[in-house]
Amino acid sequence: MIDTNDPRERLVRGAECSLIAKVTEAMSTRAENTDTTVVTSQRQLVEWVATGSKPPEQWRIGTEHEKILYATDTRAPVYYRGPQGVRALLEGLASRFGWQPVFEADAIIALRAPAGAPPASISLEPGGQFELSGAPFETVHDVAAETANHLAEVAEIGTALGIGMLGIGFDPLHRLADMPTMPKARYAIMKAYMPKVGDLGLDMMHRTATIQVNLDFSSETDMVKKLQVSLALQPIAQALFASSPFIEGQPSGFKTMRGEVWRRTDPARAGNLPFAFAPGMGFERYVDYALDVPMYFVFRDGRYIDTAGASFRDFMSGRLAHNSADPRLHGLVATLDDWADHLTTLFPDVRLKRFLEMRGADAGPAEDIVALPAFWTGLLYDSSTLDAAFDLVKDWSVEERHALRDQVPRQALATPFRAGTVLDVAREVVAMARHGLVARGRQDASGRDEAFALAPLEAIVADGRTRADDWLDRFHSVWEGDIARGVADMRVA
Repeated sequence: MIDTNDPRERLVRGAECSLIAKVTEAMSTRAENTDTTVVTSQRQLVEWVATGSKPPEQWRIGTEHEKILYATDTRAPVYYRGPQGVRALLEGLASRFGWQPVFEADAIIALRAPAGAPPASISLEPGGQFELSGAPFETVHDVAAETANHLAEVAEIGTALGIGMLGIGFDPLHRLADMPTMPKARYAIMKAYMPKVGDLGLDMMHRTATIQVNLDFSSETDMVKKLQVSLALQPIAQALFASSPFIEGQPSGFKTMRGEVWRRTDPARAGNLPFAFAPGMGFERYVDYALDVPMYFVFRDGRYIDTAGASFRDFMSGRLAHNSADPRLHGLVATLDDWADHLTTLFPDVRLKRFLEMRGADAGPAEDIVALPAFWTGLLYDSSTLDAAFDLVKDWSVEERHALRDQVPRQALATPFRAGTVLDVAREVVAMARHGLVARGRQDASGRDEAFALAPLEAIVADGRTRADDWLDRFHSVWEGDIARGVADMRVA
């Protein structure tokens, strides 16, 4: 029997009614912006990436952030279906705020921004991590406004449903075996493939959460410089944003469990890209790397076809279609859409598409969601600051960069580096980021520049303590060893 006095039930039923008229608009996320141009040469792929180059006045900031959902009454994971499910949350956002549902078969798996709003989307990661892929904005102020609005909307619907959001890089509560799986076909392909290439790939899919920032470049030279700086400094960002010291209710031994998980996830498609620092680096060298990273799938006629393990180079040459035992691949030719799909399945610490994507930070509370784009915008979007950051990292050796990536997950800011620690480097680069933001001179209506968003990072480098350090202290004191008592402290907002 339906309890119409239950706010969760009323919300779900209202959303279902309002969605009926929208079913005819249903489409796969993959159907958007299709380019079926056949790929006949590697040069096409290089040119496709190069077209992302933009003059500085067109540079934008795009922020993506994931939240780990939990049931506020039981602390249980949030599954897809049911009155306290992820689908109900998506339907509530569509009904209340005009977000447009995106379907895969009969399942809502994403939302597009309301008509007339800046282009953004809400999507689901494999374990139900709730992600906003934000619109491209000119300033950090715009990112802050978007973040506040999104979190308020999700909190309004989530509160009625009994769903909360944690801002943390690794689920601190639940076992992998208890995690839900979202109804997206590509995730089923990944789930089958991940155990073959790393021992923590399934944990990456289902239990990690991140903040990411997408930034532009003006030319191949500018791209290479920004890529090298951001790859070298990604462990520094990871240390600054370390917020995932728990696993299944206990300290994990790492300040960022998420960082450790990524170290042990598919080395063919994740990591620090040492070739990016070699002479001759450019668009073509990255494309050459991407061509040999194993694929996951090909999308045709509304369906994902498993190609896990084959390379895009094989697909482009026709060898995949000719040799595959799957008749659905016979005769298929690679398109630019396939290439765009493939690039989304590469997971290096910094990913190149038609922009650069910074991928090193743990998820965190609302202020961290704004701090990360401020950090990278300050470092990369002011030319003098970018030069200073490049001078800082240009003589770091391959061995030093690898050592940072290996040691930061456990020690964060205390990681030894040269004559000091990562904290010393972090203090320097946070100061650089402030300089870059002040130099940009982008002020809000009150005259405040973008450097306001660095406040949480400046507090961290002032006392050398990350969120992980603070939460571990609370676990052993005020939480009395009970992770459930810390849920309120770890919420996004």
